[in-house]
Amino acid sequence: MPPSLSVLTRSLLLAAAFAATPAMALEFPLPPAGEDIIGQVQTITAKYEDTFADIATANDLGYLEMVDANPGVDPWLPGAGTQIVLPTRFILPPGPREGIVINLAEYRLYYYPKGEDVVRTYPLGIGREGWGSPIAHTKIIAKTPNPTWTPPASIKAEHAADGDPLPNVVPAGPDNPLGPFKFTLGLPGYLIHGSNKQFGIGMRTSHGCFRMYNDNVLELASMVPVGTGVRIMNESYKFGMSGGKVYLEAHAQLTDKGDPVTLDRHTAVINALLNRRDFAPDIKMNWDVVRDVVAAEDGLPVEIAGAGVPMISSAPGSPPAP
Repeated sequence: MPPSLSVLTRSLLLAAAFAATPAMALEFPLPPAGEDIIGQVQTITAKYEDTFADIATANDLGYLEMVDANPGVDPWLPGAGTQIVLPTRFILPPGPREGIVINLAEYRLYYYPKGEDVVRTYPLGIGREGWGSPIAHTKIIAKTPNPTWTPPASIKAEHAADGDPLPNVVPAGPDNPLGPFKFTLGLPGYLIHGSNKQFGIGMRTSHGCFRMYNDNVLELASMVPVGTGVRIMNESYKFGMSGGKVYLEAHAQLTDKGDPVTLDRHTAVINALLNRRDFAPDIKMNWDVVRDVVAAEDGLPVEIAGAGVPMISSAPGSPPAP
């Protein structure tokens, strides 16, 4: 968090969202029409043996989500008594609320079960640098329990170069990188699957596929039918409405291939705002807060414009409200 947004200010902006107990399953009622925010930010008190990886696994969160939401806290030794933020409040991704939606920038999958007024959301491992995950509209074309894995030639060559040759076929079981279940996408070579390495969830660790915690992929397998649409996007800046107020959630930008980039953040955030054509034309953003949220990239929705009454306008040299 940048110096211009103090710990106290950050706490005040988020105080209404804090709760005392950890999340278990990340399933939420869908908000009404015109509303975009689900869940509540929560805090827990770390025990001496806790790590962010352990806390993330126990709360359906990804590792980088935990790191981003807790700046300055040692992820491997938070320390007994340390207050840990669980980033379990989300602005829903833009676009239709149907099927599966994957947002690469937040390492997260959203599933809207047909005929139910709920949304379920799960952390993902995505393609690492050089093996980026795609931006696409596709669908689930097959479901396979206890899959075997046939490593492609490119991955076999990579492992061989590292002195770790792979067999032609890896049988189902605890050593299988696909975990206990796989969904085949209508994009050749891409899957949603479990993993034999849970630490990689919520990070750029795969060869382009989407990795899930094994419990999560099995839960999803019990609900998602073949033919379900899958929309893959890369939205670093999500705007949303709640109670007539405008919120912004910011994540580190990635290229379309899943690599980190350093682009003009403020141009990107204004473009994302302009895409929200449903916002009232007279809404005026507090650009000081917008700058702080974009700089922090902590994945926490923060109010940037009030309900009915315009907030503080821009400082000199700041962009005008769209």
